[in-house]
Amino acid sequence: MAWKGELQRIDEFRWRIPRSHKGCMRTDAVVFASEGMVPDIKNDESLEQAANVACLPGVLGDALAMPDIHWGYGFPIGGVAAMDLEDGVISPGGIGFDINCGVRLIRTSLREEEVRPLLPRLVDGLFSEIPSGLGSKGSGRLSGAEMEELLSQGSAWAVERGYGWEGDLPRTENGGRMVDADPSAVSDKARKRGMPQLGSLGSGNHFLELDCVDQVYDEGIASALGLEEGAVTVTVHCGSRGLGHQVATDYLQVMERAARQSGIDLPDRQLACAPVASEEGRSYYGAMCCAANYAWANRQMITHWARESFAKVLGEDAESLGMELVYDVAHNIAKVEEHRVDGRRMGAMVHRKGATRAFPAGHTELPMELRGTGQPVIVPGDMGVGTHVMVGLPGAMERSFGSCCHGAGRRLSRKKAMSSISADSVRSDMEGRGILLRSGSREGTVEEAPQAYKDIDQVVDVVSGAGLTAKVAKLRPLAVIKG
Repeated sequence: MAWKGELQRIDEFRWRIPRSHKGCMRTDAVVFASEGMVPDIKNDESLEQAANVACLPGVLGDALAMPDIHWGYGFPIGGVAAMDLEDGVISPGGIGFDINCGVRLIRTSLREEEVRPLLPRLVDGLFSEIPSGLGSKGSGRLSGAEMEELLSQGSAWAVERGYGWEGDLPRTENGGRMVDADPSAVSDKARKRGMPQLGSLGSGNHFLELDCVDQVYDEGIASALGLEEGAVTVTVHCGSRGLGHQVATDYLQVMERAARQSGIDLPDRQLACAPVASEEGRSYYGAMCCAANYAWANRQMITHWARESFAKVLGEDAESLGMELVYDVAHNIAKVEEHRVDGRRMGAMVHRKGATRAFPAGHTELPMELRGTGQPVIVPGDMGVGTHVMVGLPGAMERSFGSCCHGAGRRLSRKKAMSSISADSVRSDMEGRGILLRSGSREGTVEEAPQAYKDIDQVVDVVSGAGLTAKVAKLRPLAVIKG
């Protein structure tokens, strides 16, 4: 159903839903988009969801949406909202069911011409080593005590057990660990769902991709990140699997009760929330941090097995192949950060749902080796076009609470894709582009068909044009592994 509300143009890349749109709005909602993208964005209820977010208590600045906006649960996917730590709320719908779904980029010293003849062997090895698909089970087997440690320690837990290198940790957002994790807030059901899945991709839009650096836009920053034109890279996209999904499910009911008890009138029950400072808010945040830590450990273990697979096929160890982590970003998460709001610096609970942190050069939360470049922002498109690498700019701090887009964003729902696209046509299309595709199911192939997504170049042009990020390089896919 097309959205009929008022959408006021602010400038070339921003549009406003004024607070007059509905009586409960406490602030405006601002959408980053080009004029050509607006008709598609109006085709679902995501703009109304952005307006609903502006109704939440304690919202700071504007409720925001990135150019990859599309309909989600509660918040639109692509939604960003900062909440006051005293008067604001935390909402599972503002983070999503796949807590800390994120993207990790690994570089290599290999060239496309070296790897292309070996692609079938590499993909077979990766497909064998790294489970993918609905309900896929990883190679890691955890005891109860190990799960407790993992939920607290995140990536460091995996590295200490030999799954990766110490140098991976500073190249991971937050060092791969949310320190406010509270394992006591995670249910037994969530733990049981997560135990057998550690080290697996899962299904849906999750993937492992072999790419090559196709274009370099900023040679200085690309060189600092270890990205050279023609070099092969590995991109991993996955999250917290069943554990994160169960954490969200568990707390949605808790939040519905908390909202009623706190007298919060919600325009959509999917925005169930609790005051940040309440017992329910603190418990959910502690559990969410645990799920985020699980996701970082999950991507860390997949990195280890990817390195092992390359080493077996190439006959050299991963160190010799230069398989260093460029960066790992989360795009479904809430975090306590400091931002300038109405001229003063203050703490805020920043919700990013289908949105990526984009801190600029010099930011104190970045590791020293990245303070000169700005935070890498890794934005995959569809499986036929590859991934953009960008870095955050000061404009992101000024206009979007240090945030930008997370991907291309869907144009077609999964149901519509299944009814209008065939798996054979997708495979033929990928083959015509010279991309080797391995998928665990027909559904996984069709639901993630390239034509189901927006044009990633248009999305990236909006966030760069709006001054949120600067383009560094574009990666072209050589092979894709999907669930």
